[in-house]
Amino acid sequence: MPIIIRLDALLAQHKMTARELALRVGITEANLSILKNGHAKAIRFSTLEAICRELHCQPGDLLAHRQADEA
Repeated sequence: MPIIIRLDALLAQHKMTARELALRVGITEANLSILKNGHAKAIRFSTLEAICRELHCQPGDLLAHRQADEA
C-alpha cells in the first residue's frame, strides 16, 4: 500500500502505548492495531482528529504517501 502509517514512531516519541492511545481516542485496540499495521482501508476524520489531538501532531505527521517506484 502506498500510504505509510507512522503511528509507532509517534507513540514512541510520546512514550505512549497503543492501549493508552486507543482508550484516549475511544477506539478498540484491535482497530488501532489494524490502522498501525497498515491494514485499514479507511479512517474516519473524527478518529484522525482524535489521534492527532492526543499525539499533538498533524495528519501529515501520521500519514505519508510513498510513490510506487520507492520500494
